[in-house]
Amino acid sequence: MSAGLLLGAMALDAVMGEPRWLWSRVPHPAVLMGRLIGLADIRFNTGPRWHNGVLVVLGLVAGAALLGVVIEALPLGWLWSLIGGAILLAQKSLVQHVQAVADGLRYGVGEGRRAVAMIVGRDTRAMDEPAIARAAIESAAENFSDGVIAPAFWFLVGGLPGILVYKIVNTADSMIGYRTPRHEEFGWAAARLDDVLNWVPARITACLIALAFWSGRAVDVVRQDAGLHRSPNAGWPEAAMAGVLDVALSGPRSYHGQSRDFPWVNGSGERQIGVAEIERAISVLWRVWAVVAACTLVLALF
Repeated sequence: MSAGLLLGAMALDAVMGEPRWLWSRVPHPAVLMGRLIGLADIRFNTGPRWHNGVLVVLGLVAGAALLGVVIEALPLGWLWSLIGGAILLAQKSLVQHVQAVADGLRYGVGEGRRAVAMIVGRDTRAMDEPAIARAAIESAAENFSDGVIAPAFWFLVGGLPGILVYKIVNTADSMIGYRTPRHEEFGWAAARLDDVLNWVPARITACLIALAFWSGRAVDVVRQDAGLHRSPNAGWPEAAMAGVLDVALSGPRSYHGQSRDFPWVNGSGERQIGVAEIERAISVLWRVWAVVAACTLVLALF
């Protein structure tokens, strides 16, 4: 049943996305997760921080799994699972955010910077057009893995409890999984568990991108450059995307005013990129989404 529900959730997400009329009136589940994690950060990020961080993550995982089980047990539980899955997938919203960068660049670099600042954590004030395009494409690849393939994978594996556990861990990592004095110990468990939950989906994403375009070049770039990324997982979809588009990604950038000299991914690829390459990346997202939907349909039927 999970495959059929996943297919329905994917279709609903692709059509509806995140309607403003709804989420302007009630808080999105991801917002509620964020509030809960924020409260835990305030209350428990003291004393033995590593120990408390582990306990918080265990509590979040147990609570998310229990909530999923309870919802699935309700009357019409399959329907609530389908709706929950659609809400927690992010294909359409990801495409809209990446497209906004391309649309902004059409008006000028300033608008492009403002749009890309909504989806990346690096400094954007000094970005030129190629840097904006690289940031948008990298975000498209990484968030396709984190926001579409990984939640779909865990929904397929564990139903609504599976996707809820994944999303709350991923949200915790995005909030407290940083190597800062405040969060290095407290957020360690969230960051490591997020790495574990994304290990398989990140590699599936890279394979799907290469498969969707039958691209040997993507396979070569993944083999050579996926391990260069500072994340154990994000380099895989990013390298595959770079190979399919034949563009150079990653490279030097600035965080909080400090320049970081990261290695290039597919360094021989095109570096003078812009709107056209961003929109080609969006086409990649939809093509791979279609491949995933087709595979899910086959699973649902057989």
